[in-house]
Amino acid sequence: MSWIDFTDQFKIKLKASFDGGLTWSEASTVVHVEEGYTSADPSISFNAAGDVFVCFIDFTGTEPPVTGGVYVSKSTDGGLSWGLPSEVITTSYDGSKWPIDRPWIEIDKSGGIYDGTIYISSMNLNRDNPPFRPYLSVSNDGGSTFTTTYLDTEDWYAGSINPLPLCSPTLNSNGDFYGSYPSYVITQSPYAQVFLAKSTTAGADFSHQKIITHTDPTNLSDYPSAKKASLLRSDPSDPMHLAFLYLSATSGDLDIYLTESYDEGENWTAAVRINDDPLGNDKMQDLLWADFDEDGDLIVSWRDRRNGRSGTYETSSEIWAAFRDKDALAFSPNFQITNTSVVYDTILASAGNDFMCIKIQNDTINATWGDTRDGRLNIWFQSMRTDGTVLSVQKIASDQIPKIVVYPNPTNSIINIGCEQLNKIHIFDTKGTLILVKENTKGTKIMQVDLSSYPAGNYIIEAETSNEIFTEKIVKY
Repeated sequence: MSWIDFTDQFKIKLKASFDGGLTWSEASTVVHVEEGYTSADPSISFNAAGDVFVCFIDFTGTEPPVTGGVYVSKSTDGGLSWGLPSEVITTSYDGSKWPIDRPWIEIDKSGGIYDGTIYISSMNLNRDNPPFRPYLSVSNDGGSTFTTTYLDTEDWYAGSINPLPLCSPTLNSNGDFYGSYPSYVITQSPYAQVFLAKSTTAGADFSHQKIITHTDPTNLSDYPSAKKASLLRSDPSDPMHLAFLYLSATSGDLDIYLTESYDEGENWTAAVRINDDPLGNDKMQDLLWADFDEDGDLIVSWRDRRNGRSGTYETSSEIWAAFRDKDALAFSPNFQITNTSVVYDTILASAGNDFMCIKIQNDTINATWGDTRDGRLNIWFQSMRTDGTVLSVQKIASDQIPKIVVYPNPTNSIINIGCEQLNKIHIFDTKGTLILVKENTKGTKIMQVDLSSYPAGNYIIEAETSNEIFTEKIVKY
């Protein structure tokens, strides 16, 4: 997700490397469906022929009804250039639920009867229109057309309590589809659960199993800024083997946990804590990612704060990982991927600015992440051996950090405004009428404003510091 200045919409940019990450192409840009749209939440996958597919949201982000949808573009030259986007699912598919948020793409490379089938999961962008349901869009013609269905069903509903039924999809080596999603329905269980949907028919029908029931007192809403998405992975060397990774605060702070199934999701092992810093030390971890290589080695990574201050998201962090060889019974001691502890910057709380991804191939770990070292928003790529030997480090991109941060944008209630030496906030409607003034009486870097009582539409924020005024447009839906 790339921005140029505060007046521009987000765009999806991509770079390609053909030498293992030593050098990278110039950035290419995915075409907007309509001028003025914002592109967000990119996810990328290869098919068996080496074609690259990127799926993303392209939407107006304005007052209801939100328009746009999820789209997919294809590259036949390794990511150097991209075809026009094809429509996956639109905001109008399911009334006003806008089922376009957080799309993830997986492509069948099994060589079986469904080889080449494209699966894209998504969820509701509207958090105020229950029940909330995970969606799956499937293409059997290389991404030209898609059909969409719900992943949940009777007795396996995601429910109306958790407004974020994010699905993590994966495919095993036989081409079977699996998707994990959260559920909290009192008539199904008094506890929050995670369910597994499976299809051996390219999404024509599904069976369901339970992965985990959260009987512990963990309340992830106590960690509002943490990146809390769970992750489902399939072992390419064993189609029966699935791994589910998630965050839990059962020991007093957010830790990384793993449970596994060796019978296609019927039964799951007791959860294992992956990060090995002292238990209950009030240091939170988040932003987890993981990958199996072709012979079953497993790498797990996350954003780690064991060397930061206690009990806060807003502290310095590094990227850490743990490795388990296919023949090992336990993980290696945790090790650092990054060599620098990065000081927290408010830009990380804004959309698209903190992320990571990790892939392992033939005992080589490839990781990419964003951080704010040197006062800039940087994207890094690093290759290293499983013994910790760094092979290469590349800064893929580096952008100047904006002097004002506004998030979430669009919003339907609370908006956060952050900048250095923030004194006062003015909010205007599009006619220039001043509708709100708020003083920074506490001297904080971030101020909150509640817009829930104001009508949907566009507004202008002026953030006043000791010697400057910064302006940003926001959208209330």
